[in-house]
Amino acid sequence: MKKKYLVAGGDLRFARLAEYLAEKGCFVYTLGFDSGIVPSGKIHTLKNLMSLNERVDHLILPLPVSNDGVNVNMPYSGSTLPVELLCAALKENGTAFGGRFTDNIKEMFAARNIETIDYSAREEFAVLNAEATAEGALQVAMEETASTISGQKILIIGMGRIAKMLVHILGGFNADVTVAARKCSDLAWAEVYGCKNIRICDLSQHLGEYSIIFNTAPAVILDGAKLRLLDKGCLVIDLASKPGGVDFDTAAELGIRAVWLLSLPGRVAPLTAGVNIGKTIFNILGERGEGDE
Repeated sequence: MKKKYLVAGGDLRFARLAEYLAEKGCFVYTLGFDSGIVPSGKIHTLKNLMSLNERVDHLILPLPVSNDGVNVNMPYSGSTLPVELLCAALKENGTAFGGRFTDNIKEMFAARNIETIDYSAREEFAVLNAEATAEGALQVAMEETASTISGQKILIIGMGRIAKMLVHILGGFNADVTVAARKCSDLAWAEVYGCKNIRICDLSQHLGEYSIIFNTAPAVILDGAKLRLLDKGCLVIDLASKPGGVDFDTAAELGIRAVWLLSLPGRVAPLTAGVNIGKTIFNILGERGEGDE
C-alpha cells in the first residue's frame, strides 16, 4: 500500500518536493499553499486541515519548521496554522520530518509519541545544499561585479562543504583562489585542491589583495578593523549562518559592498533543493526499512 504524505507549509522547495513525491508514486497531500503554487494532478491540495479526512504516515514540515515557535512556516499562505494541530494528522507511529525543529515543537510531538526527524541534519542534505549554495553565490558575484571571474583574486574564508564546492566551481573559471582557515587540515585540503592558503591569524596582511571575498566561517571574521584593510572595490559575500561573519554596519559606513546570502538553495534553486529534501527523506526511510513498496 502506498504511504501517505502531508507536505505542510514551506516555500517553493516544498511545492517541488510534493511534486517529486508524487512522481515517485507516493500519495501526497499539501497544506499551506495558495492556489496555483503546487502543481495540480496527482497531488491532493487541502484548503485547510479540517478537509483532511484521514491520517497520514508521514508529515513533512518546512525548513525552518516555524519562525515563531508556534505556527508552521507558510510564506505562500495567507492563513496561520499552529504546528500542534498537525499532530492529529499523523497515524500512530507516524513520523514528522522537518528542518531545524525548536525544542518546544519537538516536545509537542513527543508528548503524543510522534517521532521527529530533522532532514537538514543529514550529511547528504548538507552536501547537496552546498552545491546549490556555491552556485548561487557565484551567480551573485557575477551580477555584482563588472569584470569576469577569470583572473580575479578571490579569497574564501573557511574550508567546509560550501567552501570546497566554491573552490571546485571557481577552478573552472580560471580564478586566482586563496583559502584562509584555522585548521592545518583545512589548509592541507586547500593545497590539494590547488589553491593558495593562509592562516586566518595572518589575514590582515593580505586582505587588501582581493577583489571578491566569500566568507563561509560561522564567526565574525571580517570585523571593523579587517574591513578597513579591504580595497574599496572589494565585494564581500557572506554565506555563514546567523550571526554571520561580517560586521555589516561597519561595511556600510565604509562603503564596502557586503551581501549576506542566507538560505540560498531555496532562493536560487528551489526546484533542485526540493528534490534534495525528497531524496534525503527517502534515504532515511530506506535505512529504517520503511520505504514504499
